[in-house]
Amino acid sequence: MNEHILNVKDPAGETLALILKNDFDTEGINFLTPNDYSQQLAYMHHKKGHIILPHVHNEVKREIFYTKEVLVIKKGKLRCDFYTDEKEYLKSVILSDGDIILLVSGGHGFECLEETVMVEIKQGPYAGEGDKTRFEGVIEKVILEEQS
Repeated sequence: MNEHILNVKDPAGETLALILKNDFDTEGINFLTPNDYSQQLAYMHHKKGHIILPHVHNEVKREIFYTKEVLVIKKGKLRCDFYTDEKEYLKSVILSDGDIILLVSGGHGFECLEETVMVEIKQGPYAGEGDKTRFEGVIEKVILEEQS
């Protein structure tokens, strides 16, 4: 199953994240992202013998203003907390073994609920602390009340 996390405080319903759950399966090539995203996420399932022709990627100038991150949860359980650009808490979701999330916009924070192994993929080069603004996250009590 795929899940779109939307900013419910935004009248336009801005997408904060796209989640590809480990149990999702459909044949062919399925892009989860629109063409204008600077980071693309596609799910591909091909039958034995399918050929993807050899290719090289052409030089194409792209201008990127915000970092989009992809996290692949190899093992464990991770809570992802979502925030507006104004640092207001919105909701949390739980990710586990095999799940993939594309963080599109807004703020986010994480808590490892179990020992967690994950891979992060994002545009580079990494700009160090100039790449992000850290802030105090939501307290556990708020998350528990929201999930009840």
